[in-house]
Amino acid sequence: MGLSLSLAASPIAVPAWFVSVLLGVVMFGMGLATTLEDFKVVLARPIDIFVGCAAQFTIMPGLAWGLSRLFGLDDALTVGVVLVGCCPGGTASNVVTYMAKGDLALSVGMTAMSTMLAPFLTPILTLLLAGQSVDVDALGMFVGILWVVLLPIVLGIVAKRLFPALTERVVRFMPMVSSVAIAVIIGIVLLANADRLASGGISVVLVVLLHNLLGLLLGYMLATALRLSGPKRKALCIEVGMQNSGLAASLAAAHFAAYPMAAVPGAIFSVWHNISGALVARLFASRGPRCGS
Repeated sequence: MGLSLSLAASPIAVPAWFVSVLLGVVMFGMGLATTLEDFKVVLARPIDIFVGCAAQFTIMPGLAWGLSRLFGLDDALTVGVVLVGCCPGGTASNVVTYMAKGDLALSVGMTAMSTMLAPFLTPILTLLLAGQSVDVDALGMFVGILWVVLLPIVLGIVAKRLFPALTERVVRFMPMVSSVAIAVIIGIVLLANADRLASGGISVVLVVLLHNLLGLLLGYMLATALRLSGPKRKALCIEVGMQNSGLAASLAAAHFAAYPMAAVPGAIFSVWHNISGALVARLFASRGPRCGS
């Protein structure tokens, strides 16, 4: 089971597990950078974390389903967009929150908690929103997320505890390694579907852009309605709008091989949300000092 690439007129089969391994490397790096303080904020600020996770797992899945219906996307693209919406936050949101002078501790805590919830919520939400159109193996997705996301993170945390000196030297290179891994995932997915994108990819690109931008907007509007502080508003806005889209692409490749285009929304989202995130960070950074609470 793999993705069919055509490079230099020679078809090259790229197994779906290779994409999963690349994502596992990214998650291992996240584990190496994770500290106990990241989880303590969950206990110290449970209401903030609950609001953030609830917003992420309702706003983004709802937008994904609604936009897919509004633009009449086919089954493959619909399940791909829904996968993006049902995934947890990623580490990119933490970087953008820091750049935006937002509540970094809250952002990291929300990312950690949404990642822990992902094995349960991502398959269930995908089944509910896309299960009527395509066959969704919720149990297989649950196991896949455990292997590709939680296990590498746990291994990274354990490695940091057992080999602190070594991991201290390694962790400084992990952002670069993670960026390369994500870039390779994006390249694999887009190259495998270049012809299909060229013939009708405008709609999915527009849906992905709106998905991200509306997620950012609704996240900020919710935080404003709840009268959260400025730094918390920034964190919630960014955490809701930015997803672990690499996971979405990996899940699509592994569990929806019959629909190759299902991996495309995740790949496009991975590129776009870094651009929009940088713009949002620049906008927010001019609105007040960085705050950790």
